[in-house]
Amino acid sequence: MTTFVDRVELHVAAGNGGHGCASVHREKFKPLGGPDGGNGGRGGDVVLVVDQSVTTLLDYHHAPHRRATNGKPGEGGHRSGKDGQDLVLPVPDGTVVLDKHGEVLADLVGQGTTYVAGQGGRGGLGNAALASTRRKAPGFALLGEPGTGGDVVLELKTVADVALVGYPSAGKSSLISVLSAARPKIADYPFTTLVPNLGVVTAGSTVFTIADVPGLIPGASQGRGLGLEFLRHVERCSVLVHVLDTATLESDRDPLSDLDTIEEELREYGGLDDRPRLVVLNKVDIPDGRDLAEMIRPDLQARGYRVFEVSAVAHLGLKELSFALAEIVGKARESAPPAEATRVVIRPKAVDDTGFTVTLEDDGIYRVRGEKPERWVRQTDFNNDEAVGYLADRLGRLGVEDELMKAGARPGDGVAIGPEDNAVVFDWEPSMAAGAEMLGRRGEDHRFEAPRPAAQRRRDREAERDEAAREFDGFDPFS
Repeated sequence: MTTFVDRVELHVAAGNGGHGCASVHREKFKPLGGPDGGNGGRGGDVVLVVDQSVTTLLDYHHAPHRRATNGKPGEGGHRSGKDGQDLVLPVPDGTVVLDKHGEVLADLVGQGTTYVAGQGGRGGLGNAALASTRRKAPGFALLGEPGTGGDVVLELKTVADVALVGYPSAGKSSLISVLSAARPKIADYPFTTLVPNLGVVTAGSTVFTIADVPGLIPGASQGRGLGLEFLRHVERCSVLVHVLDTATLESDRDPLSDLDTIEEELREYGGLDDRPRLVVLNKVDIPDGRDLAEMIRPDLQARGYRVFEVSAVAHLGLKELSFALAEIVGKARESAPPAEATRVVIRPKAVDDTGFTVTLEDDGIYRVRGEKPERWVRQTDFNNDEAVGYLADRLGRLGVEDELMKAGARPGDGVAIGPEDNAVVFDWEPSMAAGAEMLGRRGEDHRFEAPRPAAQRRRDREAERDEAAREFDGFDPFS
C-alpha cells in the first residue's frame, strides 16, 4: 500500500461565473418598471496552501481531479447570484508547482504560502447593471466567464537542514533513528528505505531537521534505482552528510569508492557543489569497521572532509556529530539573506498600450488578441442581437476597428478574436453591428417612449368627439 507520494499530476478546474439575468420589473398598474436583473456570482478559485501537518501528496495521487464550485446565476428583483466557494488544497512544505512542460510556476515554502492554480470566472452583469441613459432597458445580460484550469505537476522537495546520503544499507536509517525521534524502517537488506524520512534534532540551543534520503547507486542521476526519484529531496538541504559503511560485506566496495560514486552522482544531478560536506564512518562498533575507519580517515581528511566515526547501534560519536551539524546549520542560517515582506509591485501600463494586438496570419485571417476583447467575447450571448451590438460598441470604443483598418483589413475579411483553439470568427463589416442596428438605438425600449394605453385611448375618444362636433357645426339642414 503506497503511503508516500512526492510527485503527482493534478487536474484542476476553477468554477465558472454565473450568468447575469435579463429581467424587467413588473407589478400591478406598472407593467414596465425598468430592468431589475441581478449579476451572476463569481466562480470559486483553486488554491494550493502550504500546511505543515501534510507530509505527502498521496491524497492527490488517489484523487487527481479537483474542481471548485460555480457561481450562481443572477435573478430578477436585483438579486445577485451567490459566489462559488474556493477550493483550498493543502500541500506539504517544499512543494514545487510546474506546468506540463516542466516550467516552474511556484515554489511553495513556508507555512501558509499560497498559489492560485485556477482562477474563478467573473460573474456576468445583469441588465440592471448595464442600464444607462442611452440604454434604458437592456434586453440582454452578460454571460458568466469560464474558470481557468488545466494540468499542473506537484513535486515535493523535502525542506530539511541536513541530508544523509549514501549507498543502500549504509546505516542512514539507523543513524536518523538515534539522532531524532524518527522511526524509519530498518532491516539488513538493501533498499529498505523507499521514502525520505524526516527527523528533528536538538543540539544545545540549535534545533534542525535531518532527512534520510533513500540509497543511491551508480547511475542514480540517470534514473537507476531510486536515486532519480529522491535526489530532488537534497536540493534544499544546507549540509550533505556522506554515510559510509565501514563493515560492508560486498568485496567490490570500500568507503572511498562509495564516496567517489555518490559525489559523481551528485555532480551529475547538479546544483549541489556549494553545499558543505561531512563524512560519517558508520558501524565502527564492529572490529573490522574500526580498523578500516582508522585506515581511511587520513585520506578523507587530506581531501578536506571533516570525519566522524560513529556507531548507530552502540551510540558512539553521536553527540560530537550532532553539535558539528548544528554549528554548520547555524552558520548557514546566519549567512542566508533575511526574509523580506512581500512587496506589492505596481506596473502601470504604457500610455500607448491599447491592451490588444491585431495580426495578419498566413491564411488571411486578422487575429485580435487581448484580455479585454477575449473576455468580452466569452461573456456575449450571440443568440441575442442586442448583446452582439453591445459587443460591437465595446470593441469600437476600445479601438479594435481602427486597428483593423490600420492593419489593412477590408470589408468582408475574416477576423478572429481569441486563440486558435477557441476563437470567434466573423466577416468584418466596418461600423456594422451584425444586424442589431435594425433594432434602432441599442438598449432603448420604445415602449417607454410610447404613451400609456389608457391615456392614448382617452385621447383618441376626445379626438373623435371633436371631429364629430366640427362636422355637426358645419351641417346645414336647409341645404
